[in-house]
Amino acid sequence: MVEAVRAVAVKWWKVVKAGSALRKLLEGFAEIGVGTTGFGIFFILFGILLYFDSVLLAFGNLLFLTGLLLIIGLRKTFSFFFQRHKLKGTSFFLGGVAIVLLRWPLLGMFLETYGFLSLFKGFFPVVFGFLGNASDIPFLSALFRRLQGTSSMV
Repeated sequence: MVEAVRAVAVKWWKVVKAGSALRKLLEGFAEIGVGTTGFGIFFILFGILLYFDSVLLAFGNLLFLTGLLLIIGLRKTFSFFFQRHKLKGTSFFLGGVAIVLLRWPLLGMFLETYGFLSLFKGFFPVVFGFLGNASDIPFLSALFRRLQGTSSMV
């Protein structure tokens, strides 16, 4: 009886150790994804600054999408982008990425911007509300409340 309990405890401990190793590996992927996404945003902004340089924009788009996949995972990324009510935004965003990769950077960035705004329009009130509550600067707080769409002072 004692040996059976001991064997179960050893197996359980191996599962716990394997789970913590997997968790550390996934956290490492998320950290790499944050860095990759940051570099992607940097290259996109640098490409816009250099008059829509198509190589920098294409590299930034690929880094941004790769980082997003590493941060939230493949399944969650696809489930976010390919929801029925977000297909228009997804098609504009990914179409813009494809057009940038085909070296039409100005048109591609306009399509990406429209797709990005269409995809993330539900997040903007939350972000503006957080920034309005987090900042103690009266002008910015009033501006963020106006952008959020609420008129409450609380």
